[in-house]
Amino acid sequence: MSVSPSRSLPWALIGAACLGSFAATSSGTTRAPFLLEMAHDLDVAMPLVANLVSLTATAWGLTSAFGGWMSDVIGRRPILIAAPFALALTLVAQAAAGSFFWVAVWAAVGGGCAGAFTGVVFAEVSARVPDSQRGRALGWVMSGQSLTLVVGVPLAAALGSVFGWRGWLLCVAGLSIAAVISLFLTLGRGSAGHTRPAGVRPSMRAALSPKVLGLLGTGVAERICYGLAVVYFATFMQVTYHMSLIELAIPLAVFALGNIAGTLLGGQLADRLRDRLLTFAVAMALSAVAALVLFTWHPDPAVTVAVGFVYVLLNALGRPSYMASLASVPEDVRGTVLGLNGTSASVGWIGAAALGAVMISWGGFEGFGPLIGLLALLGAGGALLSRRSRS
Repeated sequence: MSVSPSRSLPWALIGAACLGSFAATSSGTTRAPFLLEMAHDLDVAMPLVANLVSLTATAWGLTSAFGGWMSDVIGRRPILIAAPFALALTLVAQAAAGSFFWVAVWAAVGGGCAGAFTGVVFAEVSARVPDSQRGRALGWVMSGQSLTLVVGVPLAAALGSVFGWRGWLLCVAGLSIAAVISLFLTLGRGSAGHTRPAGVRPSMRAALSPKVLGLLGTGVAERICYGLAVVYFATFMQVTYHMSLIELAIPLAVFALGNIAGTLLGGQLADRLRDRLLTFAVAMALSAVAALVLFTWHPDPAVTVAVGFVYVLLNALGRPSYMASLASVPEDVRGTVLGLNGTSASVGWIGAAALGAVMISWGGFEGFGPLIGLLALLGAGGALLSRRSRS
């Protein structure tokens, strides 16, 4: 497959999309360093604060599908400007909240705003590039989310040590406003929904073709695999090697860098290899092997961190091919389909948290390798079956 020069990509839009994705993801993920501080400040138990992750993920998944559908009705531009602006307001409200109840309420609303944004921004970037460049463009946007682990969490810890968790939320609100301004300047006024005849609405039945349904199910399996590793990798290192929080800094950074490297390299592969779903399936199958090694063989911390890097790189390697395949739907339902992808991803994250807790209570981390391996192979099989489905 021929590949157009990278310089023809809409870099201004991609940069704005990366900033928006970074702000959306940071609004929830970077809460991790402040769990104890928030619990003390709000006078609640720490596990209750930790459960804000599930609350945010649920709201994210519910609004992602609705936001995607609305973008196909009224156009993507209003959603992409309103959602991050509303997110900034919810972050300010959380920073000013005096009780855990109101923090939870505004965290849920903020998760909904972030969910409405992410699927639609993928649809907008997909629509602004030809299919031959879609893998790279989406890979760059996904890197904005990945940077949350490498940059967002350490930055939150650094600034939070000076301004506290409330001050950090105001910083993220500022990032979200910066994303609003960037998107306002880079988004075109024409978008899906504006050119549709009056009274015509996108059909959910038309959007949910057998191929799309198969890919969404495959995406749930892939996100569970990724979520199990991301959510529990730090705890796994602590339990296995008795590492302190400070000692975890480098392993977590290496792990996150593997995700970014895999996403960017995967974007290149998605545009250079003709069969994207086969690329995704091979990457998932290889990640199944890496997961078995990661959680069943751990001679020393350096080896485990290296294998963790390889695992998360292989997992991320197929993600741009998956997203580019999912985006290859008619323009009038692209927002709906990619919004549903956000919903399926949220289901995967919630499933990862639940399955991980059950697995630890049953047999510890030794069971993670076979579980992730099985789910990865199921995801690979689902991708291969989707190749045969009609669009």
